[in-house]
Amino acid sequence: MHLFPFTLIIFFTVLIHNFSLILGQQPYIGLGTVACPSSGNKNSIRGYTCNGANSCQAFLTFRSQPIYNSVSTISTLLGSDPSQLAHINSVSLNDTFQTNKLVLVPVNCSCAGEYYQTNTSYVFQNSETYFLIANNTFEGLTTCQALQSQNHNPANIYPGRKLLVPLRCACPTKNQTEIAIRYLLSYLVKPDDFVSVIAEKFGVGTMTTLEANSLTLSQSTIYPFTTLLIPLHDKPSSSQTVSPAQLTPPPSSPPSSHHKKTWVYAVVGAVALTSALCAVIFFTRYRKNRNKDESAVVAKNFEATKKKPQRRVNEKFSEIISGIGQSFKVYDFEELKRATDNFSPSYWIKGSVYRGVINGDLAAIKKIEGDVTKEMEILNKINHSNVIRLSGVSFHEGRWYLVFEYAANGALSEWIFFNNVDGKFLSWTQRIQIALDVATGLDYLHSFTSPPYIHKDIKSCNILLDGDFRGKVANLSLVRRVEGGEDQFPATRHIVGTRGYMAPEYLEHGLVSTKLDVYAFGVVMLEMITGKEVAAILTEDETNLSHVLRVMLGEESGQERLKAFVDPSLQENCPFELAMFVIEMIDNCISSDPASRPSVHEIVQSLSRTLNSSLS
Repeated sequence: MHLFPFTLIIFFTVLIHNFSLILGQQPYIGLGTVACPSSGNKNSIRGYTCNGANSCQAFLTFRSQPIYNSVSTISTLLGSDPSQLAHINSVSLNDTFQTNKLVLVPVNCSCAGEYYQTNTSYVFQNSETYFLIANNTFEGLTTCQALQSQNHNPANIYPGRKLLVPLRCACPTKNQTEIAIRYLLSYLVKPDDFVSVIAEKFGVGTMTTLEANSLTLSQSTIYPFTTLLIPLHDKPSSSQTVSPAQLTPPPSSPPSSHHKKTWVYAVVGAVALTSALCAVIFFTRYRKNRNKDESAVVAKNFEATKKKPQRRVNEKFSEIISGIGQSFKVYDFEELKRATDNFSPSYWIKGSVYRGVINGDLAAIKKIEGDVTKEMEILNKINHSNVIRLSGVSFHEGRWYLVFEYAANGALSEWIFFNNVDGKFLSWTQRIQIALDVATGLDYLHSFTSPPYIHKDIKSCNILLDGDFRGKVANLSLVRRVEGGEDQFPATRHIVGTRGYMAPEYLEHGLVSTKLDVYAFGVVMLEMITGKEVAAILTEDETNLSHVLRVMLGEESGQERLKAFVDPSLQENCPFELAMFVIEMIDNCISSDPASRPSVHEIVQSLSRTLNSSLS
């Protein structure tokens, strides 16, 4: 009586399984990677089979580990372009990643005979084996079998031997491209990973990810030291690599002992998985209770301010107030009074900003009247080393007090327009580094936040310098969400900004796009090169910055004019060939046609090359 429904279930289960195999990009390799070389006859272990385009843009992941923990070392190890790697991870070329940080690695993937791969090279070290190189150094991005099949006379192992290393990448199949899958990412599985969790991290469906790996819901077990293909409609972003704090961080040990523990990690994977689940449950409950307490404190303070009839708080505050305790530290107003000696004039920095000392650390405390909802919401989403960080808030008698990280060297304007009393000035290299920092921060806002944002108020006094003279974009009060496509420019009637920094299409027609920031950034770079404020560069007879530069760029004696144009404090150490290149870049940025201006990402690449040339 019940046999027919049961048979039907089995029929559909088999049908779904076979359908997944038909759509499947590649078979998941499972534990085959730990057998070296006995499972070498399993094709999927050697690489993903060529069954789509012959070549494509693809992405790998890599977890930073000493000594491979910087843009330069990871890009060298994996054969990736360092500027592309820095860009997609929203860092600069000189940055170092935290240990175990998931790093995105863009590569060119292509067919090499039967398999997809992207190639790099590696030199054998003492006491290394193919297994250790595949699973320890490359973390599973290649396999023991792939290394042996790609290198002549594989048994001949000796220190100093250079290996060809095929890394596991793949291109979308025709079935995948038909559903708008444009990229495949080779994700490195860690012990506590599940397919559903990984898929959610990258914003894709669990079933789509299972199908891409010829897996089913009933057969979805994945293992450390293997790769899982993630089908993506768009390029991955650095925000998708952010993970919760490590619950059980790996013990630190020298490289040799780390090699010896590789087998141990694979064996204890199941135990680690169980422990991680218990820790997650405990941690979630703890954080939930803790956040409730913090939110209650904020809500209490907020309700107290509402009792004052002369101060009406914007209703939008109530929408974000519950999240403040989870995102920022909430300060009692008395703490800020003590930190600034009751906002003494001796602690005053500029405008409504005061220097404060909180728990022994310096902070910048900004007193604001009115609605700061938008700025707080945006700062809550932003986490980048080149954008000033909001660390805490307070609300007292109708005023908000925002506590920012302290920029020890103040605003950029204080260094390029005014002579320091000690005769200090910014060198050419420092200025290019600061320009690169600002461009990187803007690139993050334009391309790596969700939604993307336009700053709208880039100027030299809104760029702060930390103790190492690294640039940070500040003052996000005018930030606007990006609307429309690359060539679509929504209009506004509310024109706000500073003369000289506002793009002509914005001033004349209210057109808003990311090219506003490009124009303003070009003006800031011009100020950095000349040491003059834009108001001083523009004269009554000449109100177009492009015309000012064209006179110099179009003359045969351009270099002589450039020497007269450059900040006098730079004359002795200014590489004029590079300066001319920067002037041309500035000229492109301040073009009257917004479509002709470069993107901030292109500026980052140009400045990276300029900085490298300046340092060499």
